[in-house]
Amino acid sequence: MQTRTLGKSHLKVSALGLGCMGMSFGYGPAADTRDMIALIRSAVERGITFFDTAEAYGPFTNEALVGEALAPIRHQVVIATKFGFTFEPQRGLDSRPAHIKEVAEASLRRLKVDTIDLFYQHRVDPDVPIEDVAGAVKDLIQEGKVKHFGLSEAGVQTIRRAHAVQPVTAVQSEYSLWWRAPEKELLPALEELGIGFVPFSPLGKGFLTGQIDEHTTFDRSDFRNIVPRFTPEARKANQGLVDLLRTIGELKKASPAQIALAWLLAQKPWIVPIPGTTKQQRLEENAGAAALELTPDDLREIDRAAAQITVLGARYPQELEQMTGR
Repeated sequence: MQTRTLGKSHLKVSALGLGCMGMSFGYGPAADTRDMIALIRSAVERGITFFDTAEAYGPFTNEALVGEALAPIRHQVVIATKFGFTFEPQRGLDSRPAHIKEVAEASLRRLKVDTIDLFYQHRVDPDVPIEDVAGAVKDLIQEGKVKHFGLSEAGVQTIRRAHAVQPVTAVQSEYSLWWRAPEKELLPALEELGIGFVPFSPLGKGFLTGQIDEHTTFDRSDFRNIVPRFTPEARKANQGLVDLLRTIGELKKASPAQIALAWLLAQKPWIVPIPGTTKQQRLEENAGAAALELTPDDLREIDRAAAQITVLGARYPQELEQMTGR
């Protein structure tokens, strides 16, 4: 698999990473640990070197899974994790510098590493100045406990303020053919500043694979049950986007998911999507997208057709959406 560099940081990773959250959390019951360790190691065999986790996934269990899976091949991979939450007595935001440093120590232990390759603030904490957050990560970098600083779902002004204190290597946010908001302000700012972009949910939380329709049912613990874009009505209305991907895919002998990922990769050379999966077949399918080339004509046709489609439903419930773009 080809590699890409995240921004001016010279952090080199595979063109596609692997989002590990769904193995432990968010999309129904946790998958079998042994199976997921095998899947993660299989990803490395396919050239994937970039793995995304967070203390919040579980909480804690996903970091431990990723740490165990990658321990024998640690030198071959880049591991990203995140701080910024507290879980007791209830879940909330906490990016106080002292807490960031506590989280780093705990993540180092769970991941079985000496250094965290990329440490993201998971969500911006309105109660802690971003300069203090960036300063805390800068301290960790100087101590050798962290290599690179990242931000997740942050607004452009916050990114600029953080970057002035400690250069930001990567920003993570949702981006796909059915959520293109980053194109307006975020992508131009990242290009200007020399920051890499890591789209999560690049397959629209599974919808762009073409395997979900209005009749699909989710486990009661699946996060998509509370997402407005996943009501049966919205899923039915949004099939047009999947039909577009399927049509292009037939011409390219590729799946809808592969077209969706190839489209993202074609947007900028510093974009590294992190699709998640718990299935070997899907891992192989996603990895195949890195070798798929869309011509300028293909991209124009996708954009032209996508512009005719209005996507129904918000991407998050209101209380979660309020935590983004700060």
